[in-house]
Amino acid sequence: MTTTTPTPAPTPAPAPTSPGTPAAPVTPHVLDNPAWASLSGPHAEFAVRAGGLAARYAADVAVFSAIADPADPRSWDALRSLAGPDGVVSLSGVLTPPPGWETVWSARGVQLVDTSLRAEPSPEAVRLGPADVPEMLELIGLTKPGPFLPRTIDLGTYLGIRHRGRLVAMAGERLRPPGWTEISAVCTHPGFRGRGLATRLVRAVAAGIRDRGDVPFLHTAAENTGAIRLYESIGFTVRHRPFFLAFRAPGGTDHIAATRI
Repeated sequence: MTTTTPTPAPTPAPAPTSPGTPAAPVTPHVLDNPAWASLSGPHAEFAVRAGGLAARYAADVAVFSAIADPADPRSWDALRSLAGPDGVVSLSGVLTPPPGWETVWSARGVQLVDTSLRAEPSPEAVRLGPADVPEMLELIGLTKPGPFLPRTIDLGTYLGIRHRGRLVAMAGERLRPPGWTEISAVCTHPGFRGRGLATRLVRAVAAGIRDRGDVPFLHTAAENTGAIRLYESIGFTVRHRPFFLAFRAPGGTDHIAATRI
């Protein structure tokens, strides 16, 4: 059965102010810092935290770290304790780290949200489970859609399409900020591209997301213009252009304990 969702209402414009009146503070959107919102909410069980201001996913689940407030030096101090001296952390957003942090990798990304996607189950899609992880990792290694680790599958529903028993396409759920779910690991074996398999899987994963009341969103690299055009053609809209970043923490002694919750 096909499911539809109304286009989210645009954010109201700030009320006009008279000259000299301080502007009202702008509340950040939950998708501006989706990893933090996920680790602080629906994915708290996967979080390793430091000082209540920084968190990361367990090492075998996902590569992402996050901080509560990129403008607060205390958040960076907490992140440093998670990373360890000279440790490397992966974040996303538009971030400027404090002195002492080294940017070791940076790429522009695109965040797209569902505004008019036709979400529907796919009869040929099968639910993937822990026993399928070795084959999923093999497909990820071949197609390189983004990070996928042995326990990434624990973050949500993953669907695949098989041809004569062989996994040839997959997609699933990753970050889960409250009210939203990221579609991720969208990939197709090179020998099976051009058949619409990825689109059918995105629609099917989105149908499950919608069924529980969340809105689908996704990320891709800004240079992946073909994927962006495809996502826009099926009902996604570009919302934000964050950076995907890796930072090396300053050396020295940790001073905030990291705890697993």
